[in-house]
Amino acid sequence: MRSDQVKKGYRRAPHRSLFYATGLTEEELSRPLIGVANSYNEVVPGHIHLDKIAEAVKAGIRIAGGTPIEFNVIGVCDGIAMGHPGMHFSLPSRELIADSVEAMAISHALDGLVMIPNCDKIVPGMLMAAGRINIPTIVVSGGPMMAGRHDGQNIDLNTVFEAVGQFTVGNATEEELCELEMAACPGCGSCSGLFTANSMNCLTEVLGIGLPGNGTIPATTAARYRLAKQAGMRIVPLVQAGVLPRDIMSTAAFANAIAADMALGGSTNTVLHLPAIAHEAGVDLPLELFDEISTRAPYLVKLRPSGPHHMQDLDEAGGVPAVLAELLSHDLIEGDALTVTGRTVAENLQGVTRRSDVIRPFEAPYRTSGGLAILRGNLAPDGGVVKAAAVKPEMHHHRGPARVFDGEEAALDAILSGAIAAGDVVVIRYEGPRGGPGMREMLMPTSSLAGMGLDDKVALLTDGRFSGATRGAAIGHVSPEAAAGGPIALVAEGDEIEIDILEKCITLHVDADELARRREEWQPPQPKVRSGYLARYASMVTSANRGAILSLE
Repeated sequence: MRSDQVKKGYRRAPHRSLFYATGLTEEELSRPLIGVANSYNEVVPGHIHLDKIAEAVKAGIRIAGGTPIEFNVIGVCDGIAMGHPGMHFSLPSRELIADSVEAMAISHALDGLVMIPNCDKIVPGMLMAAGRINIPTIVVSGGPMMAGRHDGQNIDLNTVFEAVGQFTVGNATEEELCELEMAACPGCGSCSGLFTANSMNCLTEVLGIGLPGNGTIPATTAARYRLAKQAGMRIVPLVQAGVLPRDIMSTAAFANAIAADMALGGSTNTVLHLPAIAHEAGVDLPLELFDEISTRAPYLVKLRPSGPHHMQDLDEAGGVPAVLAELLSHDLIEGDALTVTGRTVAENLQGVTRRSDVIRPFEAPYRTSGGLAILRGNLAPDGGVVKAAAVKPEMHHHRGPARVFDGEEAALDAILSGAIAAGDVVVIRYEGPRGGPGMREMLMPTSSLAGMGLDDKVALLTDGRFSGATRGAAIGHVSPEAAAGGPIALVAEGDEIEIDILEKCITLHVDADELARRREEWQPPQPKVRSGYLARYASMVTSANRGAILSLE
């Protein structure tokens, strides 16, 4: 066992002494040492209960003959960080999480890991660590939040964000806004729609490194605690058999994840995180593969923000296994891919049934192509991404004048002051991985537009990101970013921009000579942050089309 490095032989007497100081017995020290990487904290509602999830995991490890050793990992709440300087830290925290898990696992020669994330960057950060460290690992999330209830209707956090826009234009009272904010998030769990956190928890299951049910079993149920206990029980046999994350997170597993992502219509952030995880696992995952798979994998599940259903509905309908079973029946996923259950994907799906009111059959999809689309053109040579499933048909093709803002705050002020008109294309730039820094999410601008009734009349384009809760013609990850001299840096107020989602094209209608003149005049911006972690991050981060990974090149 790896842990023999710190517990076997006379030279390790000092090491054993330190382990005994934690209260471990000789018998416990003789067993496999299983790290429990827990992102519990008292800030994030998706993580407030993870101390109890960890107790279930540790019970399972002990049942299976292992010794659990828990340590903590940071977690940022994107919702609370939204719309102020805190959002600069959201995406960069992904790298801190991966680094901290790596440091703990290797420093203490752990034999295996059970990772307990739940929200946004914490899930991909831990998955990146799993691929990098490559010791036996299972991921078990804390599960999704139940939908809130208001006036007999299911609501969620996005309802409140959009209500701000409704309040701004006089379509909601302050009292109604207060009622919504009290009811939208009824308790623990990752926010109840198919936003980034739940998208990534579902794809963790598809990748095979989480047990079936990881993505959809609600946080508040006993089934979630049973799943956590089962994860703890399963990690010990994985350690004994030497099954590694890179054995599971293979090229086939990532292709399966993309197909499932298209069927589910997940967050655009998955296009950022899957390549980053694949990079750590030694798998090449070019943006072109998303585009290729999206032409074959239909959009089968319409969850919030794209449709009426929430995560609890998908769970009742058979969850991710039911979606995978439908895809497998049409040869859209690789059934031989290995999973942490010890069985293949196909073997895990035997006997799975679905509910057609939530998961449509292949023959009657919401869209024949996937829920996400990669757009290219002279404004985004290296691509941009849109949640096509959340775009109303009238915005599938849009041409209008550019309204240009060098940052989110100026754009939001213009939107809320009524300065944006139907037909406009809002361009928010210098918000990319390097320029932001940190590639902030633009949920407040998009939800304000939706709340003001403009999501079917105004497009939004950025080198930053969008929350998984975003809906409308919102194209993010525009690459190269403005700070790197990408064409988005050359857009001027009033330029005509054409977006064609069905043709997957985005065009800046300015002639080449004029763009060349503007490029000669363009000067790289001064860094917004000159010290601390964000300055180091900005100096190393790569483009969004590479997953915004850090590189020394």
